[in-house]
Amino acid sequence: MTSTPSADTGTTPAGVRAAVRDVPAYPFTPLDVPIKLDQNENPYDFPADLKAEALSRMAARPWNRYPDLHADTLRERIAAFEDWDAAGVVVTPGSNVLIKLLTELGGIGQTVLTVNPTFSVYTLEAQLLGAELVQVPLNADFSLPVEALKAELAAREPGVLYITQPHAPTGHVDAERDVRALIDAARGWIVVLDEAYYQYGGQDHRNLIRAHPHCLSLRTFSKAWGLAGLRLGYALAHPELAGQLQKLVPAFNVSLLAQTALEVALENPAYVQQRVAEGLRERARVLEALAAHPTLEALLSGSNFFLLRSPDASATYTHLLSRGIVVRRQDRLHLLEGCLRVAVGTPAENDALLAALAELA
Repeated sequence: MTSTPSADTGTTPAGVRAAVRDVPAYPFTPLDVPIKLDQNENPYDFPADLKAEALSRMAARPWNRYPDLHADTLRERIAAFEDWDAAGVVVTPGSNVLIKLLTELGGIGQTVLTVNPTFSVYTLEAQLLGAELVQVPLNADFSLPVEALKAELAAREPGVLYITQPHAPTGHVDAERDVRALIDAARGWIVVLDEAYYQYGGQDHRNLIRAHPHCLSLRTFSKAWGLAGLRLGYALAHPELAGQLQKLVPAFNVSLLAQTALEVALENPAYVQQRVAEGLRERARVLEALAAHPTLEALLSGSNFFLLRSPDASATYTHLLSRGIVVRRQDRLHLLEGCLRVAVGTPAENDALLAALAELA
């Protein structure tokens, strides 16, 4: 006799770890709207001619063979672009995967230290993997609480310290001296400098990473490069730290399609510079236009997004949605009462955003 599985009762299987059972799923619900400003994406697709070149190369390559074991060809291409030792490059399907692996590397049974508010994946992975999560509130101006973080570093056993520059979700950019002070205080820890948005903030901390073997930089092709759909992120580290991290990376984890497209992108980086420049111009234009709004406050940002503070975040969010524009609510986070997070779009998208917000004046 064969048995038929019983209907789903909503009961979690007994073998699931409590740390997984007790953590809510990633807090995002996609919405199908004309203007999508909720995920900090590049508003432009990969250039059509480069896409055609990538597809042509892809068609010429054998699909029945596994890709590189550790994305070795791509690691070498990234190393050449970043002026880095290829042995210090680690590539995964998106920087979110690297955050998970870094939490496995230094957080399990130890500490994950970050600020509040912060990028939700840091806290999610710490909770899922059973690390001790410690969050120190940002200063009121969104700057790093340097002395409070140094106190936590001194008081706890080593683990992983996450510093995001520019910061997410605020867009704040800290002085390099403050970042350096935390790195110097975190000897014995793994310091992760998340630079997902560095092209928009005017800083590049590779020299800090070179000078500190316990640090690494997280970077992504999802933002300025406009390749979020390919899911590729990478770490720049000293070879010794990269080698330990690489042990946790599954074999063959970068697909042939992603590798091929990235090779083409890295051969043609000028489009990235052009799009970043336009993004910066559009960010300045939108912030200047909103400076005169009687009820809304657009906060300065060093990223490809900005925070918009409203007397009623829920009503503003709903109003924008009614005009075909989706942004991200952040008003439940510490220090971000009334705030929505808005990505910088194309000029036409930004015009539509400003027109919709003008209706709230």
